[in-house]
Amino acid sequence: MSDAVPPDLQYLSGFGNHFESEALPGSLPKGQNNPRVAPYGLYAEQLSGTAFTAPRRQNKRAWLYRIRPSVTHEPFHPLDFPVEHLTGEFDRGVITPNQLRWRPFAIPSDSVDFVRGLTTVCGAGSAGKKDGFAIHVYTASISMDNSCLANADGDMLIVPQQGTLRVTTEFGLLDVAPGEICVIQRGMRFSVGLPDTHAARGYVLEVFSGHFELPDLGPIGSNGLADARHFQTPVAWFEDRTCHYLVMQKYEGELFSAAQSFSPFNVVAWHGNYTPYKYDLGKFCPMNSVAFDHPDPSIFTVLTCPSAIPGTAVADFVIFPPRWTVAQHTFRPPYYHRNSMSEFMGLIRGTYEAKQEGFLPGGASLHLCMTPHGPDTSTYELAIQQANEEPRQLQADTLAFMFETNYMPRITAAALGSPHGMKGAARTGVALSQALRVPNLLGAASEQQLHKFRTAPQWLSPVVKPHA
Repeated sequence: MSDAVPPDLQYLSGFGNHFESEALPGSLPKGQNNPRVAPYGLYAEQLSGTAFTAPRRQNKRAWLYRIRPSVTHEPFHPLDFPVEHLTGEFDRGVITPNQLRWRPFAIPSDSVDFVRGLTTVCGAGSAGKKDGFAIHVYTASISMDNSCLANADGDMLIVPQQGTLRVTTEFGLLDVAPGEICVIQRGMRFSVGLPDTHAARGYVLEVFSGHFELPDLGPIGSNGLADARHFQTPVAWFEDRTCHYLVMQKYEGELFSAAQSFSPFNVVAWHGNYTPYKYDLGKFCPMNSVAFDHPDPSIFTVLTCPSAIPGTAVADFVIFPPRWTVAQHTFRPPYYHRNSMSEFMGLIRGTYEAKQEGFLPGGASLHLCMTPHGPDTSTYELAIQQANEEPRQLQADTLAFMFETNYMPRITAAALGSPHGMKGAARTGVALSQALRVPNLLGAASEQQLHKFRTAPQWLSPVVKPHA
């Protein structure tokens, strides 16, 4: 039996490796994947993360050896609680060139778990066509109880901002604290618990096509940024438990559920290169300019999901960690910018160097393709002072991140109608206290409402205060 949760979780180190793990000695078959009778009478089941015929270097799969097979469940039905805040299709989303910002998303006072607390902010493409991405936020106050989620739409990169998550997967257990991330790949069943809190909040980047990879280092060489050895995959752990269990699956942003009489986390052994994993962002080794000028933010990329266009991502996960800034005769904060990519930013802790006010931990900002953006006025005025020629360590307690994508995100009505929205708050030189709230489009957003939103006078381009 392996039902008891070990006090200190164990992990396997490496990124994209072919791992193997067994919770009971001899439970992993030797010499073949699918024996006529598996050890301990277990059921052999393959989980494929790519087509069978994908090139070998891209081919992903895992073999799981379970007490009961996954196929043993009642029929799936549409979920019986509202999930209108979750979507995988964005044709009816709103597009705007304005800079958007959200205050920290409120943690519910009633009982809400990870799945019920998911809200889609924006996205592009189609989960059904396996093309594009989605960005969600989650807020939760309780653990998922006798329930799990399997996402058929794509991989989910989870970024906790508040509250440690205990993520139970078919491969084992992951503890993921703020300052760490985890990736649950397409189709893997997982359940999110709150082991030491009743208040959890964070962000989710979901990619509908491909999988996350480490970025190429090019002339940087063989070291730096995120090191493969610092990624951690869980070791096998299982529970043999009879209970009423609800398995939820997400298809094109819609949730379906099926009942079964046992826990799905009954995998005694497994092997393969298609696994969940976690990473401590504090182990990221940043690179920076040591002479002059500000490097592009791509140099802080942790993970990337490549597109068919060379050098261009479906989505990048980029962080802005504590580091020294020493560039001489240089405007050191992030420069003013119009980007062919679109940028969603979140703050895990501290104060982001380019936004001294109004950008708070647990909040977010969004700058679509070619939307002008850059430091606020107070940051600009501080950065041009002569005293800032001295080498300076950026605040050690600050950690911001960016989801960057080649797609043009459309914003959901739920995100636009959020009471945490701050209209145009990212604009330069305009007092944040003057920012207007977004019209409340929560619920069914009619075409008339969306047209009114697009044409409302308060969404005209803001005036930027000139600097002397």
